Amino acid sequence: MQILSVVWGALAAIGMFIGFIPCLGSLNWLNIPFSLAGLVVSIIALSQAKPGQKAMPVIGVVLCGSAVLLGFFRLLLGGGIL
Repeated sequence: MQILSVVWGALAAIGMFIGFIPCLGSLNWLNIPFSLAGLVVSIIALSQAKPGQKAMPVIGVVLCGSAVLLGFFRLLLGGGIL
């Protein structure tokens, strides 16, 4: 589950960066729910991780959380959210 959280976070970050390309900002409408689901998986992985193995779920939480926040910000800038 820890590996899944990092992979999910990396895919969410890639989708977020693609959403920053002009004319592709609407991709964030798909990426934000994907990132939220990854954030939930990462938080579950973080809660189940042993004390010495929390680095990968934390990376997943950071990547998914930043993808949600920056994707939402991009939608605000582009007029995608009124």
